[in-house]
Amino acid sequence: MRIESLRTVAFRNLRDCGFEPGPTVNILYGDNAQGKTNLLEAAWLFTGSRSFRGAADHEMIRIGSEKSALAMNFIARNAPSEAKIDIQQRRSATLNGVSLESAARLAGEFCCVIFSPEHLGLVKEGPQLRRKFLDAAICPLWPRHASNLFEYNRVLAQRNALLKDVQNHSELMDTLSVWDEKLAALGGKIIFTRLRYLARLAPKAQEIYGGITQGKEPLKITYRCGSGAQYDCQLDSASESQRVLYALLLEGHRSSLHQDMEVGWTHTGPHRDDLVIDIEDLSARLYGSQGQQRSAVLALKLAEASVLGQALSEAPVLLLDDVMSELDRSRQEYLLNHIGGWQVLITCCDPAGLEVLSDGRIFEVKKGAATRIN
Repeated sequence: MRIESLRTVAFRNLRDCGFEPGPTVNILYGDNAQGKTNLLEAAWLFTGSRSFRGAADHEMIRIGSEKSALAMNFIARNAPSEAKIDIQQRRSATLNGVSLESAARLAGEFCCVIFSPEHLGLVKEGPQLRRKFLDAAICPLWPRHASNLFEYNRVLAQRNALLKDVQNHSELMDTLSVWDEKLAALGGKIIFTRLRYLARLAPKAQEIYGGITQGKEPLKITYRCGSGAQYDCQLDSASESQRVLYALLLEGHRSSLHQDMEVGWTHTGPHRDDLVIDIEDLSARLYGSQGQQRSAVLALKLAEASVLGQALSEAPVLLLDDVMSELDRSRQEYLLNHIGGWQVLITCCDPAGLEVLSDGRIFEVKKGAATRIN
């Protein structure tokens, strides 16, 4: 999968012109506020997702303009395609000349994986971001996971509301068991799917991190349950694994019932679990340097792309925003020259060190335009 050309009109601060990346590594360098990240954002919108920067649609329209327009020619499944997005109060889209119900319908047509500075929270911040990363990475592979998450959160809200009500209405106590069983069944499915995905992701992330660090710093990724329970089920039998998880979760709900009633919320379940990232057997969050933390997140995102590529039978496009900072020269060299089989767009501020790029294109981004310099 690769971008052939990207054209923008009245999008952020980008000039109304085209950008033609090469099929391998593409470096976009320039000072801050020149439009580097805006180019990645424009490309990302063709996945059908919202802005990875959290921007509302109307915020991406150039100040003083009524609407923005984007167009991309790309190769997917060995066939050329053209997609267009118009942005006003909301986004609309066409694919190969056919109008879509919404821009979200582009999902699955063009696939890419984004790394941005906000993703450093995967290591630095709490477990919620790591759960969100796992679930977002899983859904393109197994879409049923999204509906399981939605239903689980609905049932969880019902149980939490009942925990509060039962303190004043003891006659409701008997209904708790029904919600416990529903929550345990859904939770078992969610944890099983996370473990199944992690079995693919973790070895690849460890391999990539080993390449970035030249094997000097082993990376370890494990799934930890917020309740303290250990889920050591076999992943070769979905039904048996989910039965084991169901039993463990149901017992967890029952054993923590008194504590749950005291605080009015549920202690046990996938909504409290975490992805633990260790470097040299120490917590990357507590003890990792800035470079180690950035390298760990980068390894996770590259592993995500690799797993997705295997599922799609073609590599997604990689968008790496401000990934070079706080990496030493050896890690930068690995990043530039050892990511094979992908189309990669990398932004950075400082062109120093780009001479080590053995194959690819370098663009200077200035005042909203990308100019190729090699």
